[in-house]
Amino acid sequence: MLLHLHAVRHGQTYFNRYNRLQGWANAPLTEEGLADADRAGRKLADLEFKAAYCSDTTRAQITAERILEVNQSKDKPGIVSDMHFREQFYGYFEGQDMGMAWWAAGAPHGATTYNQIVDMFGLAASRDFLKEADPFGDAESDKEYWERIRGGFDLMSGNPALHDGDDVLLISHGNTLLSLMYRFAPEGYDLSSRPTNGSVTVFDFNTELPFEQALEVRSYNR
Repeated sequence: MLLHLHAVRHGQTYFNRYNRLQGWANAPLTEEGLADADRAGRKLADLEFKAAYCSDTTRAQITAERILEVNQSKDKPGIVSDMHFREQFYGYFEGQDMGMAWWAAGAPHGATTYNQIVDMFGLAASRDFLKEADPFGDAESDKEYWERIRGGFDLMSGNPALHDGDDVLLISHGNTLLSLMYRFAPEGYDLSSRPTNGSVTVFDFNTELPFEQALEVRSYNR
């Protein structure tokens, strides 16, 4: 079964505005964030969504609700909210200034910014370095992160109401979308920064393939 997955980054939150790490922590949408969600809704208004998924964070849930409010589907789907779709968990560094957190993670390895960590060691290392720097060890490692994310795609592929060619809405997160791009389309796209709040990235999701081969990028950050 091939699903057309329309992945939207949630609207701007106050933590986004203040440049703070926001994984499992949750900050409200700003006025601009509500406008982000409405803008995404207008882009997707004419699609006939057969299912809708988001993380169990209010920033994702409200974004999903506002998108579906303006959607023209005859039978609007209910929203499935699940922890497998959450952003990366930053552990001790949740809510901290991004620059300070990534310095703490990368400085022991000779990299002082997130981009330097990724350029020098790869995106997986950004997760492993942050977990290493977490005094409680709670931040997700790269392996822990992908095991959880895979669970969300398993949830979608197991939905008996979905059929080949269906359009599916997914409200996702900046670093998760960037991680999916690095994994499934490392070339041909500008991945120097996270996708913008309210932007749409489209994947074809082949539910019959192993997860490592299941996604094909159709468009990014639009």
